[in-house]
Amino acid sequence: QVQLVESGGGLVQAGGSLRLSCTASGTILSINDMGWYRQAPGKQRELVARITSGGSTNYADSWKGRFTISRDNAKNTVYLQMNSLKPEDTAVYYCNAEIVSKRGFYTDRRTYWGQGTQVTVSS
Repeated sequence: QVQLVESGGGLVQAGGSLRLSCTASGTILSINDMGWYRQAPGKQRELVARITSGGSTNYADSWKGRFTISRDNAKNTVYLQMNSLKPEDTAVYYCNAEIVSKRGFYTDRRTYWGQGTQVTVSS
């Protein structure tokens, strides 16, 4: 019923930039926090950045200064601008959001994950 779809991943050389987008669709009443996570082969999924409905941001220290998270509430979309990319940034990047949706006469509040988008940084 509610889906998150990521786009913008691909292959880029070290030092390059990419902009990831994630759009939520469905019977959405409101979206609370949204965020980006990444997972490399053999490693745990880790936080990149999160942003609240009011625009407050939280970054993992290792990405501060290179990555920027933003959102467009009117479009139900969150973005991740990635600059100065390094080979170590190669991973699948996942969108995450806490969403309140309508189910008949009731509302449902839960966390959703996107399918992921591959980012590959070559040296």
